[in-house]
Amino acid sequence: MKLNIDYQEKFQSRHIAPNQADTAQMLKTIGVNSLDELIDQTVPAGIRLKAPLNLPVAKSEFDYLNTLKQTASKNKVFKSYIGQGYYDVIVPGVIQRNILENPGWYTQYTPYQAEIAQGRLQALLNFQTMVIDLTGMEIANASLLDEGTAAAEAMFMQYSLRKNQNANTFFVSQELFPQTIDILKTRSQPYGIELQIGDHRTAELTDNMFGAIVQYPAGDGEVYNYADYAAQAHAKGIKLTVVADLMSLVLLTPPGEWGADIVVGTSQRFGVPMGFGGPHAAFFATKEEYKRSIPGRIIGVTIDSAGDYALRMALQTREQHIRRDKATSNICTAQALLAIMAGMYAVYHGPQGLKLIAERIHGLSVLLSDSLTQLGYEQLNDTYFDTVKFDLGVLAGPIHAEALNNEMNFHYKGSVATISVDETTSVEDIKTMVRFFAKVKGKTLNDVSFDDLKANVNSIIPAELQRTSAYLAHKLFNSHHSEHEMLRYIKSLEAKDLSLCHSMIALGSCTMKLNATTEMVPVTWAEFSKMHPFAPVDQTGGYMQLFDELNNWLSEITGFAAMSLQPNAGAQGEYAGLMVIRAYHMDRGEGHRNIALIPSSAHGTNPASAAMAGMKIVVVKCDDNGNIDVADLKAKAEQYKNDLSCFMVTYPSTHGVFEESIIEICEIIHQNGGQVYMDGANMNAQVGLTSPANIGADVCHLNLHKTFCIPHGGGGPGMGPIGVAKHLVPFLPGHAVVDIDKGKSIHAVSAAPWGSASILIISHAYIAMMGADGLTNATRYAILNANYIKARLHHHYPVLYTGVHGRCAHEMILDCRSFKPFGIEVTDIAKRLMDYGFHAPTVSFPVAGTVMVEPTESEPKHELDRFCDAMIAIRHEIDAVEKGLSDKIDNPLKNAPHTAAVITANEWEHPYTRQKAAYPLPYVAAYKFWPSVGRVNDTYGDRTLICSCPPLTDYEFEESEVTTPEYGT
Repeated sequence: MKLNIDYQEKFQSRHIAPNQADTAQMLKTIGVNSLDELIDQTVPAGIRLKAPLNLPVAKSEFDYLNTLKQTASKNKVFKSYIGQGYYDVIVPGVIQRNILENPGWYTQYTPYQAEIAQGRLQALLNFQTMVIDLTGMEIANASLLDEGTAAAEAMFMQYSLRKNQNANTFFVSQELFPQTIDILKTRSQPYGIELQIGDHRTAELTDNMFGAIVQYPAGDGEVYNYADYAAQAHAKGIKLTVVADLMSLVLLTPPGEWGADIVVGTSQRFGVPMGFGGPHAAFFATKEEYKRSIPGRIIGVTIDSAGDYALRMALQTREQHIRRDKATSNICTAQALLAIMAGMYAVYHGPQGLKLIAERIHGLSVLLSDSLTQLGYEQLNDTYFDTVKFDLGVLAGPIHAEALNNEMNFHYKGSVATISVDETTSVEDIKTMVRFFAKVKGKTLNDVSFDDLKANVNSIIPAELQRTSAYLAHKLFNSHHSEHEMLRYIKSLEAKDLSLCHSMIALGSCTMKLNATTEMVPVTWAEFSKMHPFAPVDQTGGYMQLFDELNNWLSEITGFAAMSLQPNAGAQGEYAGLMVIRAYHMDRGEGHRNIALIPSSAHGTNPASAAMAGMKIVVVKCDDNGNIDVADLKAKAEQYKNDLSCFMVTYPSTHGVFEESIIEICEIIHQNGGQVYMDGANMNAQVGLTSPANIGADVCHLNLHKTFCIPHGGGGPGMGPIGVAKHLVPFLPGHAVVDIDKGKSIHAVSAAPWGSASILIISHAYIAMMGADGLTNATRYAILNANYIKARLHHHYPVLYTGVHGRCAHEMILDCRSFKPFGIEVTDIAKRLMDYGFHAPTVSFPVAGTVMVEPTESEPKHELDRFCDAMIAIRHEIDAVEKGLSDKIDNPLKNAPHTAAVITANEWEHPYTRQKAAYPLPYVAAYKFWPSVGRVNDTYGDRTLICSCPPLTDYEFEESEVTTPEYGT
């Protein structure tokens, strides 16, 4: 027997689920003879690529990890004392293994279906409680993207709340981290906000200021008493934002106690690796009176249909979809997974554990300061938490060299060096520093009374700045300190959440596809996770190679000249792309071009992002088939041709169709002096078949957390890099700290130079292992799977829009509006799907009363069939209501989801059986996922807004005597 020794397993066969036999059956159901025929009927011939993608040969999973290890070895992981908002941490193993590396947590979707998301909702409520307690504020959100953009969101919130509409100056302390100032410059320009950057101790607060922002501790480590400054600001009607170090607030007086109106920062120090810049969860806390102006998502306490404790997203959770161009924020992706990790870090350590960690950090910085002062070095900070600042004079060069010899990185600015101590620093590390600082002066460690200093370390924080208030007093933060208890707590929450581990999540526009284990493994390798984003460039060779390869591959896939990897969410990519277009027009002396044409069907972040970029929105109509009305577009492009900046388009359309007129649309915009911005949300239907540049776009952002397999993580992280045509390359985002300027770069749009760098590895792995053929097949099978579902369901649910040959792209909209006269809402279908073991598709977007279904290429035929069987069974349940065979009010849809408590209760008074409620199809018994709460009461939650873990004695129910579960879980 001849053996095949050249065999190498192809990763695409693991990623793309339907096998050959299943594919044949699916094509037969659809009514075509081949996959090529289906693609020809779906994707217009005029936009198809003429040649296959030019990408490296696909690697096997084994080979990829071996190759990546070689790349990773080019990163030199020195001990980092750079600080500047990024610190090395100790990630508790129980959190790393059971959350960060656990698909039960990282494959969850944003918790829009609260009944099957109670675990992560509780974890995010823990995060909010932690932030509220440590900052001394009254309310907090469930995370933002990073510290710099959180500061920018605070500036916008202050601007929108200003009483003096003529006030347009924002005071910025010169001691903010430079990357934060950089982002404030970016965000302020389109609104005409004037930044006054200076010293808060000497700058005058004036009547034309609407807000001010300071850092606590300051960027160079100094801890100022801002109480008088806050009082002076308030006397002038100026609101104060404080950028705070969360770990320092364990020891320092919280900003909420001395006058802050908003407190922002990063929770990275709470057990989240540096990862060369991210992802990290920012926090945003403020006063109760501003609760309806908070950007991002807020988790709130409510009750379910039984009157029991339940959680859901509260208030304006996606206000950009409602307010569109009037929105003050375009935030769509948070950093849920990282916020959950940070909250769990606080749960695991508790208030006493955090205090010991903070005291140790502060103590080691005092020991370092005292030791170097004894050697004759001048320490410049009077008060500090973790960062000591020295003017090294002529010894700066030798100290720098010695630090590198000892594999240590400090932060340097001229002759001044700052050294930031973190959780991983040891006494031996301090001793090593003292030893080489002594060496440079011709001395030795014996010239320092090190042991005596070590034995007598005292806090140098003045009494008036020392924290006296309690924090994390809730029982939740005082119960789970052994690993057994912590593991069981994490698993108890995980068990309440439906993820891709359980079943298909067929969310239109959200692309919930396989997040392969091999793609995820390298994220926690030390060579990637322990890198500081401002490490010297000669230490970052591995990352630079990875970025270069990813840039080249994504440029090939999109057809563009270059990418910026900096935007760390899809909406950030939108904003960055629009700011690049704005800079291009200004550079050509056409800064007056500020009209953005946007289709009425567009994702809500499109008009929100355009408004934030200083543009005026003109809406373009869609026709009865859901396509862009070309005549209306042409008329408006010509009407505004002197001021036209851009046209924002999603392709395939938000309606799930490859519009035949797309090339004509792009030409119309170009003929009238505008640029075409393509929203890359639907790139999963483009890759390998067409490309944004081939179609005619000038800019496109890519949702790497959709098309390129970065997991959604329960609501984040995301990544939204942008690709641009050659004429826009010079304007790609730069950075204040790391030189990535393209010549005419706009200021930074994210805090780190390459955004959430550590998760770029996931998309790099996906492309490398799929290769050109695999990526193209992924697109083809995404279209196949969608059209298979359409073929099975269109007799039961009308498909709202299709292409000229009756095909959908990679997603479709099922019309459920005809059920409304019989009392059945689309929400009822969404909740009933939970009883069948499924997360609902996207509900009421982009058309109210519909569901948008996107199966992805990763789902096998039998899973598609399970979903279709469930949808068909639900349609029969609706038929029963329509025909009067089922009660209009008391039926399985209106009462869904059915919990185990309801099914097993002694009393059952419904006209349908328990079996019908819990096990509506035979397969459900084997796959049963029990929602942990009944249908949540949104109205109650908004009426009695509680956004932190409620004390058991204070929480009262209006509709039930049921006791709240202990610990609020």
